[in-house]
Amino acid sequence: MPKPTKGARLGSTPQHQKMMLSGLAAALIMQEQIRTTETKAKRLRPVAEKLITLSKSGDVHSRRQALAVIEDRDVIHKLFSDLGPRFAERNGGYTRILKLGPRKGDAAPMVIIELVDGPTQKAPTGADDEKKSRRFGRGRKAGKSAEQPSAEAEEMPSEVEPEVEPEVEPEVEPDSETVTEPEPEATPESAEVSVEAEVQPEADDEAKSS
Repeated sequence: MPKPTKGARLGSTPQHQKMMLSGLAAALIMQEQIRTTETKAKRLRPVAEKLITLSKSGDVHSRRQALAVIEDRDVIHKLFSDLGPRFAERNGGYTRILKLGPRKGDAAPMVIIELVDGPTQKAPTGADDEKKSRRFGRGRKAGKSAEQPSAEAEEMPSEVEPEVEPEVEPEVEPDSETVTEPEPEATPESAEVSVEAEVQPEADDEAKSS
Protein backbone atom coordinates (compact mmCIF):
# COMPACT_ATOMS: atom_id res chain seq x y z
CA MET A 1 0.00 0.00 0.00
CA PRO A 2 1.51 3.39 -0.95
CA LYS A 3 2.40 5.70 1.88
CA PRO A 4 0.19 8.83 1.95
CA THR A 5 1.88 12.16 1.49
CA LYS A 6 2.46 14.45 4.42
CA GLY A 7 -0.06 17.25 4.78
CA ALA A 8 -3.67 17.88 3.81
CA ARG A 9 -5.34 15.87 1.03
CA LEU A 10 -6.89 18.88 -0.76
CA GLY A 11 -9.98 16.80 -1.63
CA SER A 12 -8.68 15.25 -4.88
CA THR A 13 -6.76 12.30 -6.25
CA PRO A 14 -2.94 12.04 -5.98
CA GLN A 15 -2.52 12.79 -9.69
CA HIS A 16 -4.71 15.86 -9.40
CA GLN A 17 -2.80 17.08 -6.34
CA LYS A 18 0.50 16.64 -8.17
CA MET A 19 -0.68 18.72 -11.13
CA MET A 20 -2.22 21.35 -8.81
CA LEU A 21 1.00 21.82 -6.85
CA SER A 22 2.97 21.90 -10.12
CA GLY A 23 0.80 24.75 -11.43
CA LEU A 24 1.03 26.68 -8.15
CA ALA A 25 4.82 26.28 -8.08
CA ALA A 26 5.13 27.52 -11.67
CA ALA A 27 2.95 30.56 -10.87
CA LEU A 28 5.02 31.32 -7.75
CA ILE A 29 8.30 31.14 -9.70
CA MET A 30 7.06 33.38 -12.52
CA GLN A 31 5.12 35.95 -10.47
CA GLU A 32 7.08 35.53 -7.19
CA GLN A 33 3.85 36.21 -5.27
CA ILE A 34 0.48 34.44 -5.43
CA ARG A 35 -2.74 34.50 -3.41
CA THR A 36 -4.26 31.16 -2.41
CA THR A 37 -5.75 29.31 0.55
CA GLU A 38 -3.69 28.59 3.64
CA THR A 39 -3.87 24.81 3.15
CA LYS A 40 -2.58 24.97 -0.43
CA ALA A 41 0.17 27.40 0.56
CA LYS A 42 1.44 25.04 3.27
CA ARG A 43 1.50 22.18 0.78
CA LEU A 44 3.19 24.35 -1.85
CA ARG A 45 6.00 25.68 0.36
CA PRO A 46 8.14 22.46 0.53
CA VAL A 47 7.70 21.84 -3.22
CA ALA A 48 8.81 25.38 -4.14
CA GLU A 49 11.76 25.41 -1.73
CA LYS A 50 12.99 22.06 -3.04
CA LEU A 51 12.95 23.43 -6.59
CA ILE A 52 14.93 26.51 -5.52
CA THR A 53 17.47 24.27 -3.80
CA LEU A 54 17.90 22.30 -7.04
CA SER A 55 18.40 25.56 -8.96
CA LYS A 56 21.37 26.51 -6.77
CA SER A 57 23.47 23.64 -8.13
CA GLY A 58 22.71 24.41 -11.77
CA ASP A 59 23.79 21.09 -13.29
CA VAL A 60 21.95 19.05 -15.91
CA HIS A 61 20.74 16.44 -13.44
CA SER A 62 19.10 19.15 -11.29
CA ARG A 63 17.36 20.59 -14.34
CA ARG A 64 15.94 17.18 -15.23
CA GLN A 65 14.69 16.72 -11.68
CA ALA A 66 12.99 20.15 -11.84
CA LEU A 67 11.47 19.30 -15.24
CA ALA A 68 9.90 16.20 -13.66
CA VAL A 69 7.86 18.56 -11.42
CA ILE A 70 7.30 21.50 -13.81
CA GLU A 71 7.25 20.77 -17.54
CA ASP A 72 7.32 24.42 -18.66
CA ARG A 73 10.84 25.19 -19.87
CA ASP A 74 10.37 28.97 -19.52
CA VAL A 75 9.69 28.51 -15.81
CA ILE A 76 12.74 26.26 -15.45
CA HIS A 77 14.89 28.82 -17.27
CA LYS A 78 13.90 31.58 -14.86
CA LEU A 79 14.34 29.22 -11.92
CA PHE A 80 17.95 28.38 -12.79
CA SER A 81 19.03 31.71 -14.29
CA ASP A 82 17.43 34.12 -11.80
CA LEU A 83 16.32 32.47 -8.57
CA GLY A 84 19.31 30.13 -8.23
CA PRO A 85 21.96 32.90 -8.18
CA ARG A 86 19.74 35.14 -6.03
CA PHE A 87 19.43 32.59 -3.22
CA ALA A 88 22.94 31.15 -3.59
CA GLU A 89 24.01 32.37 -0.14
CA ARG A 90 20.74 31.55 1.64
CA ASN A 91 20.28 28.16 3.31
CA GLY A 92 16.56 27.49 3.14
CA GLY A 93 13.59 29.63 4.04
CA TYR A 94 13.02 31.04 0.56
CA THR A 95 9.30 31.73 0.96
CA ARG A 96 7.00 33.41 3.47
CA ILE A 97 3.24 33.18 4.09
CA LEU A 98 1.19 36.26 4.97
CA LYS A 99 -2.34 35.78 6.27
CA LEU A 100 -5.15 37.87 4.76
CA GLY A 101 -8.30 36.68 6.50
CA PRO A 102 -11.36 34.61 5.60
CA ARG A 103 -12.62 34.44 2.04
CA LYS A 104 -16.10 35.78 1.33
CA GLY A 105 -18.54 32.96 0.75
CA ASP A 106 -17.00 29.85 2.34
CA ALA A 107 -14.82 31.68 4.94
CA ALA A 108 -11.69 29.79 3.80
CA PRO A 109 -8.51 31.36 5.29
CA MET A 110 -6.65 33.19 2.50
CA VAL A 111 -2.90 33.90 2.44
CA ILE A 112 -0.20 35.33 0.20
CA ILE A 113 2.84 33.14 -0.39
CA GLU A 114 5.83 34.97 -1.85
CA LEU A 115 9.58 34.75 -2.22
CA VAL A 116 11.58 36.35 0.57
CA ASP A 117 13.94 38.47 -1.53
CA GLY A 118 11.67 38.94 -4.52
CA PRO A 119 11.75 42.18 -6.52
CA THR A 120 7.94 42.43 -6.34
CA GLN A 121 7.95 43.15 -2.61
CA LYS A 122 6.55 46.58 -1.83
CA ALA A 123 5.04 48.34 1.13
CA PRO A 124 1.26 48.30 1.33
CA THR A 125 -0.25 51.42 -0.15
CA GLY A 126 -3.32 53.36 0.88
CA ALA A 127 -5.31 51.77 -1.94
CA ASP A 128 -4.62 48.28 -0.50
CA ASP A 129 -5.72 49.39 2.95
CA GLU A 130 -8.87 50.91 1.46
CA LYS A 131 -9.69 47.67 -0.36
CA LYS A 132 -9.13 45.67 2.82
CA SER A 133 -11.31 47.95 4.91
CA ARG A 134 -13.94 47.95 2.17
CA ARG A 135 -14.00 44.16 2.26
CA PHE A 136 -13.97 43.53 6.02
CA GLY A 137 -15.72 46.66 7.31
CA ARG A 138 -18.31 47.77 4.82
CA GLY A 139 -20.73 48.94 7.51
CA ARG A 140 -18.16 51.10 9.27
CA LYS A 141 -16.85 52.45 5.98
CA ALA A 142 -20.35 53.35 4.87
CA GLY A 143 -21.02 55.08 8.20
CA LYS A 144 -17.85 57.15 7.92
CA SER A 145 -18.61 58.11 4.34
CA ALA A 146 -22.13 59.14 5.36
CA GLU A 147 -20.79 61.32 8.19
CA GLN A 148 -18.07 62.95 6.09
CA PRO A 149 -20.35 64.90 3.68
CA SER A 150 -22.35 66.30 6.60
CA ALA A 151 -19.17 67.55 8.29
CA GLU A 152 -18.00 69.13 5.04
CA ALA A 153 -21.39 70.77 4.61
CA GLU A 154 -21.08 72.31 8.08
CA GLU A 155 -17.60 73.67 7.35
CA MET A 156 -18.43 75.16 3.94
CA PRO A 157 -20.04 78.62 4.04
CA SER A 158 -23.51 78.89 2.70
CA GLU A 159 -23.47 80.38 -0.79
CA VAL A 160 -27.23 80.42 -1.23
CA GLU A 161 -28.52 83.86 -2.16
CA PRO A 162 -31.23 85.23 0.11
CA GLU A 163 -34.70 85.09 -1.31
CA VAL A 164 -36.06 88.49 -2.41
CA GLU A 165 -39.65 89.04 -1.40
CA PRO A 166 -41.81 90.55 -4.18
CA GLU A 167 -42.92 94.13 -3.62
CA VAL A 168 -46.60 94.45 -2.77
CA GLU A 169 -48.30 97.63 -3.98
CA PRO A 170 -50.39 99.35 -1.28
CA GLU A 171 -54.10 99.24 -1.80
CA VAL A 172 -55.60 102.68 -2.66
CA GLU A 173 -58.79 103.40 -0.77
CA PRO A 174 -61.42 105.08 -2.96
CA ASP A 175 -62.38 108.68 -2.07
CA SER A 176 -65.73 109.02 -0.31
CA GLU A 177 -66.72 112.07 -2.43
CA THR A 178 -66.12 110.42 -5.74
CA VAL A 179 -67.94 107.27 -4.87
CA THR A 180 -71.36 107.13 -6.48
CA GLU A 181 -73.88 104.89 -4.92
CA PRO A 182 -75.69 102.68 -7.39
CA GLU A 183 -79.29 103.61 -8.04
CA PRO A 184 -81.82 101.16 -6.71
CA GLU A 185 -83.48 99.04 -9.29
CA ALA A 186 -87.05 99.95 -10.17
CA THR A 187 -89.65 97.54 -8.88
CA PRO A 188 -93.28 97.26 -10.10
CA GLU A 189 -94.62 98.85 -6.87
CA SER A 190 -92.36 101.90 -7.20
CA ALA A 191 -93.45 102.29 -10.82
CA GLU A 192 -97.15 102.35 -9.80
CA VAL A 193 -96.44 104.92 -7.08
CA SER A 194 -94.71 107.20 -9.55
CA VAL A 195 -97.60 106.92 -12.03
CA GLU A 196 -100.15 107.80 -9.32
CA ALA A 197 -98.00 110.77 -8.27
CA GLU A 198 -98.06 112.09 -11.84
CA VAL A 199 -101.81 111.60 -12.25
CA GLN A 200 -102.77 113.33 -8.97
CA PRO A 201 -101.32 116.79 -9.87
CA GLU A 202 -103.24 116.72 -13.15
CA ALA A 203 -106.50 115.99 -11.31
CA ASP A 204 -105.86 118.90 -8.92
CA ASP A 205 -105.27 121.25 -11.83
CA GLU A 206 -108.60 120.29 -13.45
CA ALA A 207 -110.48 120.83 -10.19
CA LYS A 208 -109.00 124.34 -9.80
CA SER A 209 -109.88 125.30 -13.35
CA SER A 210 -113.50 124.22 -12.93
